[in-house]
Amino acid sequence: MIMNLIIPVAAMAVLGLIFGAALAYALKLFGIEADPAISMILAKLPGTNCGACGRAGCAGFAEALKKGFAVPSGCVVSNETARISIAEILEIDYNSKVKTVAAVLCNGGTRAKNKYAYRGIRNCKAASLVFGGHKACAFGCLGLSDCVDICPFDAITMGGDGLPAVDAAKCTACGKCIAICPKKLFELVPVNKRYYVKCVSKDAGAAVAKVCSAGCIACRKCEKACPLGAVKVENNLAKIDYGKCQNMGKCFEVCPTRVIVKR
Repeated sequence: MIMNLIIPVAAMAVLGLIFGAALAYALKLFGIEADPAISMILAKLPGTNCGACGRAGCAGFAEALKKGFAVPSGCVVSNETARISIAEILEIDYNSKVKTVAAVLCNGGTRAKNKYAYRGIRNCKAASLVFGGHKACAFGCLGLSDCVDICPFDAITMGGDGLPAVDAAKCTACGKCIAICPKKLFELVPVNKRYYVKCVSKDAGAAVAKVCSAGCIACRKCEKACPLGAVKVENNLAKIDYGKCQNMGKCFEVCPTRVIVKR
């Protein structure tokens, strides 16, 4: 009885050894040696495999870099030191990248009126399918945390005002919040610029005031206050030209609805 068990087990073990040896020999004979440059690049990448670079993880990005299909700045998660090191490995010039962080372009939240009580699936995409969402402002944040859930770096949390808040120290500008928000309320803003307009509504000022106490009413006070011409009101919405902005804060000081915020 015991022999009947031992013989098949022994046979399987011998076959395993034979196939293992054959596979090792085949890999040695036909295998392609790993490119040492790719291994060096991988050692400099963060290893988060977030996909923000548009490649299949860090390994895919490293291979694209080696083949010349990508540039070091394509990895938004890496720091400048790592990007410079990768450029040196590839023996290419490196152009410094201005760090950007995600900014939430809505100041409504609990300050914006609801047009009905939503009791459906608790995510923004589902809520937006029901008459555009429960907010009276058609452009407003629905506050159901899709951006919080998708962020791989825990850089976004929901605040007590019903709006997502971005931790600039954790944000890597990977863009996942931008892609998932059905209202398109995220934008990458240069981290060295302290002011931005926290609204995207194109409605006239009177219409905005009816549904939200913290939206842009296109009063043009910001436009008149900026001595550099960095703020313009277009389509009922203030816009800051970051190429001209020097963080003077004049627009922030005069905004009556505090829709221009300071980071």
